[in-house]
Amino acid sequence: GGNCCKILYLASLRSFWHISDLHWDYTYKLGDDPSLVCSSSGRRPAEGAGKFGHYVCDSPWELINSSIYAMKNILEHPDFIVWTGDDTPHVPNEDLGEEKVLFIIEGLTQIIKQLFPKTKVYSALGNHDYHPKSQLPAEQNNIYNKVGDLWKDWMEPSSQDNFQKGGYYTERLLNRPGFRVLVLNTNLYYDQNSVTENMQDPANQLQWMDDVLSKAVLNNEKVYIIGHIPPGVFEKKRNKAWFRPHFNKRYLELIQKHHCVIMGQFFGHHHTDSFRMFYSDENPVSTIFLTPGVTPWKTTLPGVDDGANNPGIRIFEYDSETLLVKDMITFYFNLTHANNARARWEKEYRLTEAFHVPDASPASMHRIMENMAGDSCILQKYYEFNSVSYDRKPCNAGCRINHICAIREVDFEMYKHCVETGDTSPTVEGAIWLLVLSAVSEIVIPSL
Repeated sequence: GGNCCKILYLASLRSFWHISDLHWDYTYKLGDDPSLVCSSSGRRPAEGAGKFGHYVCDSPWELINSSIYAMKNILEHPDFIVWTGDDTPHVPNEDLGEEKVLFIIEGLTQIIKQLFPKTKVYSALGNHDYHPKSQLPAEQNNIYNKVGDLWKDWMEPSSQDNFQKGGYYTERLLNRPGFRVLVLNTNLYYDQNSVTENMQDPANQLQWMDDVLSKAVLNNEKVYIIGHIPPGVFEKKRNKAWFRPHFNKRYLELIQKHHCVIMGQFFGHHHTDSFRMFYSDENPVSTIFLTPGVTPWKTTLPGVDDGANNPGIRIFEYDSETLLVKDMITFYFNLTHANNARARWEKEYRLTEAFHVPDASPASMHRIMENMAGDSCILQKYYEFNSVSYDRKPCNAGCRINHICAIREVDFEMYKHCVETGDTSPTVEGAIWLLVLSAVSEIVIPSL
């Protein structure tokens, strides 16, 4: 009996890719002047730049190409690919224009189709996938129409119609009864988006989300949610939120209301590796997994010290019977090493091995957060993964508060309280688990 159950379990374990924030800088060119290597550096010198890029630049084509080929070499036949946007470089609007934005999205779409011709892709727009950037409208427009056409092979006809009206859609996940995916346009909630500033529900997306999730509850469906900009606060800069407050509040309410059917949320935008927890009656009920970017670009956000990262891509393993996220494996590209010696995508870590948890369920992700709050070694491990093994300096007390409060409190007021009080101590349950963990010097979890 035992062996039979094991085989059944393994048979139900399936995989998909998640990639985000490729930010292709087509101007990247090696030359004598380090301040002119790429437009995205904003004239910051790219000293020692190599063919795969530099930390002050967005991705050259060599890096994009390398990342998609690495996906093919590591897992050639995923069930599907999640692609959460931001395709164009960090340059002024006047250096881009609508045609260039569409040219870049088309170039990235083509290489994914070329290497994964039979794979379903669930693709969300990022705030950089529009002109002018971040100003995504709540109505039909040329970019939604053109991108909808580029992605039509990946969508049901009704999804394409919906996407062209507001940049979002829903359909059965892999056309399987009982499973659903929601691809959101959360750029409508971005505090930099002046077009939607005075709207209560741009493109009616929040009402639509409530309706779709309510139906999913009635039909006993399991749901994955995909988007670019996440709710909550950026972990690398205190009090830096992306959503306008009323949108953040409403999003949080919708997840709490429908958490019983939501099996995972997958977002990008941060370029970092992190996660966000949602609670109902103090129980962990849902997690946003924030996938790191392919671009290594060092953010120019004031107050962020050395905010670059190594390029990262990620595989999720999930139970095909329940959609429970069982594990995630992050692969990274050491940019310095790639330019100087050999280009190699390698496994950075597997979640269950690195953090000694049985799976990536909300309960396990909550446990990881609690362990980080109570153990500086676990916090440091998370902190180094956060920049995809780029920034290895110690995560001090202020750093701990920034990360733990951002992970634990998606609600703006609760986050503010967390930061002000500095109370990141684990709960009683978390403290007990830490004692157990320290008592067992080595927990071996089999690698699936």
